[in-house]
Formats: sequence, structure tokens, C-alpha cells
Amino acid sequence: MKIAILALQGAFIEHENILKKLGVDFLEIRQKKDALEDFDGLIIPGGESTTQGKLLHEFDIFDVLKEKIIKGLPVFGTCAGLILLAKEIENDDRVHFSTMDIIVKRNAYGRQLASFITNDKFNDKLVPMVFIRAPYISKVTKDCEVLAVVDGKIVAARENNQLVCAFHPELTSDYTVHKYFLSIVENYLNSNTK
Repeated sequence: MKIAILALQGAFIEHENILKKLGVDFLEIRQKKDALEDFDGLIIPGGESTTQGKLLHEFDIFDVLKEKIIKGLPVFGTCAGLILLAKEIENDDRVHFSTMDIIVKRNAYGRQLASFITNDKFNDKLVPMVFIRAPYISKVTKDCEVLAVVDGKIVAARENNQLVCAFHPELTSDYTVHKYFLSIVENYLNSNTK
């Protein structure tokens, strides 16, 4: 199993550190040739969604990754990654990959000073959740499974091969969310070898 991590901007090193601890091989995507390599899953980290969206186009990576996601490649978006995957952004005219049938609200919890940490359930398991200028999901379709709700707001969801969360599991020492994503990758690999 090899996981690609979009490494243009944001918290990609923190995701790499968790994959190392879990013994999972990974590669960084920094240019088009990296995106054309073979890998079994993709992580889009937290950071600045507008900057990441711009760089995806500047480095000619966008279309390659979008096609892979549409064809079923497992993808995990945290914070900015959630925004990049959403079909609609409530308070922004721009959309990016637009592959996941959710509506999100950017910077929904306010400025950096409004960042917070809480413990809540992700897929029925209690995990620490770090929110930094986080979005939340304001609407999901019937094809999306809600995996976490904090204070009445959807903060994690899954639609088929796509997993998103508004918080930063890569900034904690709890690997529950990453292990959940790796189980999606495992199922994807198993179904493709039959």
C-alpha cells in the first residue's frame, strides 16, 4: 500500500509522520510527474484551500488527481482538503475538485483565535479533534455517511471513496481517523484484485 500526500502547502508533514508510525509507504505530490505515479490513496492536508487550489492548476496536477478520484481512488481531505473536495462552498463562489456531494462553509468557526480542541465521537469512537479556522459541512446528500457531529455541526463524512473531516487528526497522537482511511484503501485494493 502506498499513499500519496499533496505536498504543495499545509500540514502534509504531519500526515507523513503518522503514516511512518503506522508503517505505511507514502510519496509526496509536488509536481505532475508525482501525480502520474501509481499510488493507492491520496491525502489532501489542511492548510489554505485557495492557495492549494491555485497551485494544483499552476503545477498542472489538478486534472490528473480529479480523474483518479472520479475513478474511485480513495481520498482523505482534512480541513482545506474537505473544502477542495466539496461540490459547493456556501460562502465562496469558487469550487475545486467538486467530487463530493456536500456543501461546506469556509472558516465557519471564525478566525485563528477561535480555534479549539475538543473530544467527540468519530464513527462511534471518541477522538481528540483540533479545529483551526475550520470549515463545517452544512449539507450532505443521502449518499454521504455522517461520521462526526460537534455542537450540531457535521465535521466528518464519507461518500464512497471520499473521506473528509473539518478537524486535524494529524495534529494529535490518536490514529483512529487515519486507520479508518487506510481501511477504505484496503477495501479498494481488495476489490481491485478480484
